[in-house]
Amino acid sequence: MNKLNLSRFPRNISQSVWVFLILLLSIVAIGKLQEPQLKKLKSDLPSSLTELKRQEDGEKARLNLWQKAPTFGFDNLLASWVFLEFIQYFGDEKVRKLTGYNISPNYFAVILDRDPRFLDAYFYLSTSVSIFAGKPEESIALMNEQLNSNLISPKVPPRAYYIWRYKAIDELLFLGDGKLAKKSFEKAAEWAKSYDDPESQNVASVSQATADFLAKNPSSKIAQVSAWEMVLRNAADRASCDRAISNIERLGGKVIKTLGEDCNNFPVEPPKED
Repeated sequence: MNKLNLSRFPRNISQSVWVFLILLLSIVAIGKLQEPQLKKLKSDLPSSLTELKRQEDGEKARLNLWQKAPTFGFDNLLASWVFLEFIQYFGDEKVRKLTGYNISPNYFAVILDRDPRFLDAYFYLSTSVSIFAGKPEESIALMNEQLNSNLISPKVPPRAYYIWRYKAIDELLFLGDGKLAKKSFEKAAEWAKSYDDPESQNVASVSQATADFLAKNPSSKIAQVSAWEMVLRNAADRASCDRAISNIERLGGKVIKTLGEDCNNFPVEPPKED
């Protein structure tokens, strides 16, 4: 989890105290407006799926508001605040089992728009959106948006090469695009080589080796089925299950749909040929 660091916030606070107070009061006010619904939701769990979906729609609308609202220079503060809210959302397993993780991308659209150099957020983005929400295209699109901007470079944020690795893994394992993943792994290797420490040098070596392998075998079906099986094991709603099953079968794998079992426990057989 990302730790709040004062260095992430504006240094000349004395000139913007009133702005900070306005932003803080806005956050508190919106929280207060949400409080009755949140209390009702907690007291009613497990509630009807309709009610939970209504609450989710409200959260999505609130995130859309934060994405457009002015922050008067406190973008990093808002990003950290929304990240903490995402951790609460992601960790609420009782509700996620009923509604899934469908609005995970909305959290990261706000977080990365406000603070594209928030490195830890990219890890959670890849995990929650690609695996749990079963939406790798959205995870990759959010990473591409920031990598194609002028705000990310090999040294900003430190160890930014990890962003390329997260994207490469999603491209390979969830999109099955070995050629695109090869380019991302090569970029990760290039950026990691600009560091002298052992960790970065190891990442550079492993990333380049993976890129070289993909140059020879860019479409390993077994590797893709294994990744989609991870999605199936963690799917929290029917749509995510169906998506995983469809991709496994498309790649030549077999999902044994056992009666009386939920889709998370369906046995999976890999393709007979890679």
